[in-house]
Amino acid sequence: MPAPADADLFGAEENSSAPHAMPLAARMRPRTLEEVRGQREVLRPGSPLRRLIEGHRGSAGPLSAILWGPPGTGKTTLAHLVATATDRTFVQLSAVTAGVKDVRAVMDQARRERDLYGRQTVLFLDEIHRFSKAQQDALLPGVENRLVVLVAATTENPSFSIIAPLLSRSVLVRLQPLDEDDLAALLREALADDRGLAGQFTLEDDAQAHIVRIAGGDARRALTTLEAAAGVALDAVAAGSDAETSGEPVAITLAAAEQAVDQAAVRYDRAGDQHYDVASAFIKSMRGSDVDAALHYLARQLEAGEDPRFIARRIVIAASEDVGMGDPTALQTAVAAMHAVAQIGMPEARIVLAQAVVHNSLAPKSNAAYGGINAAIADIRAGRGGPVPPHLRGTGYAGATRLGHGEGYRYTHDEPAGVGPQQYLPDDLLEADVDYYRPTGRGWEERLGARWRELRAIIRGRRG
Repeated sequence: MPAPADADLFGAEENSSAPHAMPLAARMRPRTLEEVRGQREVLRPGSPLRRLIEGHRGSAGPLSAILWGPPGTGKTTLAHLVATATDRTFVQLSAVTAGVKDVRAVMDQARRERDLYGRQTVLFLDEIHRFSKAQQDALLPGVENRLVVLVAATTENPSFSIIAPLLSRSVLVRLQPLDEDDLAALLREALADDRGLAGQFTLEDDAQAHIVRIAGGDARRALTTLEAAAGVALDAVAAGSDAETSGEPVAITLAAAEQAVDQAAVRYDRAGDQHYDVASAFIKSMRGSDVDAALHYLARQLEAGEDPRFIARRIVIAASEDVGMGDPTALQTAVAAMHAVAQIGMPEARIVLAQAVVHNSLAPKSNAAYGGINAAIADIRAGRGGPVPPHLRGTGYAGATRLGHGEGYRYTHDEPAGVGPQQYLPDDLLEADVDYYRPTGRGWEERLGARWRELRAIIRGRRG
């Protein structure tokens, strides 16, 4: 059944005889737009969501909205603000437990509210992606006729989880995880606000950094962790010899934060030496074919909050620099992983990255292509490499033939073996008999070695 309008979290604190029995995340739920952290883009002045919250009706009345984003980004909060910022009736359903019967009951109630009291109804439907197509169809008449303002929340891509007619009648609002500054500000507010911890605790800097990191952009998780850490800190004071604190705030330490979530803080500074040390160890472990060490350093970076796109780029580089033609498919895996990481994000991206790391680590290694381009660049920088041989020069402009360009060129596809003797290198490099690419005898490149030697002998006229 629909939750009654007076059961929302905004009114619960005033109605409860023990408000601080409520979770900290519920007590700190923003009551106004000014208290909302993050989401600056979707709440900018004039945006569809802001106009909906502020009650701009327009000629056809307010639109419905689909709020899409990961947990803890404010979907429920924004739905409440849509209802409370103007004189509207708020009804909340969860797609986990509700069905078509509940939707129809809301529509009947909304019709009575409109006809008897002139009040519009806001229907907040959480986890709408769990509704079947038939259940979503039941929403269409009420949304189409503006009988209700639907505010639906989902953590899944609406293009795949919500029917097209409902999407076309709603504005799609993409919510982003909160950044570190917003989470830190939220924690400071919760420490000081009377609705929160009311100045009874202080939060040490390293403890704050740990909570922000493990929250992963989730405001609810950050506040829940803070509340749990405050409980651990209180227990530690009560159990210690200094139980009498003379009314001084209780310090929430890193140890308390770690104990609260049973997760050790990772000593890793993304802007300092540890960032480079761990990244270096990660690459060298893949190069050295130690798959366990490579996975360890991958996990260490991910748990420290390293940008998975940075990690993916390093894997792509390693796939060419260290694996190369030893296993050309390693680069395909790495590039595919980089694109997948950009599309799906964490935490699922860890699986894709792990697959690419395992491939790189176990693949036969060759840096022949890497060494070859470096050697060629070194010769260019040293001034080696004369004019392009005349028969290789372009013939697509007036006068080129008169200059002898292209004369004597042998068309490869006319050769019986598909390749023939011909000079391609400039004179000085041919005389020096350079060979920038030197295939190894490992992996796929072992098969390339014989082919490379045969082609080199034919092209340079040394085949007997």
